[in-house]
Amino acid sequence: MSSILPPAEKIWWKQPVDSVEMIWIGFALTWCLIMFFAMPLWHVYGEQNYSGEAYNVLPDQYQARVEQMVQAHTVRHESDQQIPVVRPPAGSDVYLLARLWQWYPILELQKGQTYRLHLSSLDWQHGFSLQPLNVNVQVLPGYDMVLTVTPTESGEFGLVCNEYCGIMHHTMLSKLYVVD
Repeated sequence: MSSILPPAEKIWWKQPVDSVEMIWIGFALTWCLIMFFAMPLWHVYGEQNYSGEAYNVLPDQYQARVEQMVQAHTVRHESDQQIPVVRPPAGSDVYLLARLWQWYPILELQKGQTYRLHLSSLDWQHGFSLQPLNVNVQVLPGYDMVLTVTPTESGEFGLVCNEYCGIMHHTMLSKLYVVD
């Protein structure tokens, strides 16, 4: 057989299968069955599942909630853009807004207090990543993603957008403060 001549007429399913191929097919089938039954178990017993809530919300309504919180609880402004730093009361709902290419506002939470952190976007899909902790949530327009958080360490934590959201994606950074 050469590349000039057409292949011989063969019926592929009638060709003998080598024993090595059968071993690999057996391994693949066994692994598929293991994964098939493991995925429901991971869903029920795994700790990696999203433990928050999600609600439909209009971007304009969400932005109004954020602005209401900012007006009621701003303690200072930071950066050359004068982004407000908001210290909401313990146990309250806290709103964080993602928009091209900014997290708004900067939050200052109290250590040991529980908050309901609401996340939503006005424009594109963004990713909320709290560093150095391993907290990752997709932030979508039209959805209010709610996490119940209780900060256990004080300090300054970084907020990073970990979903590509456009040409200035690399500048979508912010802070979250936890105070005693």
